[in-house]
Amino acid sequence: MTRLSIVLLAAVVASAVYLVRVQYESRRLFTELDRAVAEAHQLEIERAQLEVEKRAAATSLRVEKLAKEKLAMRTVTPAITEYVLAPQADHEGAR
Repeated sequence: MTRLSIVLLAAVVASAVYLVRVQYESRRLFTELDRAVAEAHQLEIERAQLEVEKRAAATSLRVEKLAKEKLAMRTVTPAITEYVLAPQADHEGAR
């Protein structure tokens, strides 16, 4: 009977150690998952902010302002427009 008791005690102790290990691993994984979810949420917020900035940077008023300031461009008017005419084909030489 003593051998059986020792074997059963060893089984109970091994089972308890395994249970503690599994609970620890479960808590660790839950904490890691919680951190990952928080990081994903933060990245989603950052992505949304970058989308807003991207839309703001692409507005026609901003593009026009940058074209005038950085590239020294100006609005097209008939006074500064040059028209280039295509050369006329010689109808005599084409025959």
